Amino acid sequence: MGEIEHGDTPGAPGTGRSASGRRVRADAQRNITAVLDAAKAVFAVSGVDAPVREIAARAGVGLGTIYRHFPQRSDLVVAVFQQEVDACADAAPVLAAEYEPDAALARWLRRYTGFIATKRGLAAALHSGDPAFEPLPAYFQQHLVPALGSLLESAAATGAIRADIAPYELLQAVANLCLPADSDHAQRMVDLLIDGLRYGAPGGRAT
Repeated sequence: MGEIEHGDTPGAPGTGRSASGRRVRADAQRNITAVLDAAKAVFAVSGVDAPVREIAARAGVGLGTIYRHFPQRSDLVVAVFQQEVDACADAAPVLAAEYEPDAALARWLRRYTGFIATKRGLAAALHSGDPAFEPLPAYFQQHLVPALGSLLESAAATGAIRADIAPYELLQAVANLCLPADSDHAQRMVDLLIDGLRYGAPGGRAT
């Protein structure tokens, strides 16, 4: 199995560098990515207390590979959470470049709904009081509030939505709509919320 170069530990997901700033070998980065993707899927179904063997089997790596990169379960939970936040934030400029502002906003909010479904699997750990998770709410806000804010600003500038919507309040509203376990219901509720953003807008239109 590939591993991190001697003396290194994993850095931020997808950076290609260790926490010490050294570059991670390509095969090690592939293993890390596979583990994070597997952990995301397993956590979403079984919660963060799922057996590590299940994650290893899904990722196609040995247990030693997981423990080498993520010595504590909390290390893995934090990495999965940060990877999902990063992916959701990174989707905002991509959608903005491909779609009209109101369509980009609607698509991103649906993408964020999918993120919330994953976060539900992490919720118990995130609220456990473990000091390892204390920085995560700030990480969430620092990355997702600007991402959503840019989409809201662009859509409001075209008159497609109201201009009095605070990004963080909207993130919270979507998260609250996603509290039921039924993902189809959550998506329907978010679609209704998107329609509500257009209420009273000068040029609101359907997406």
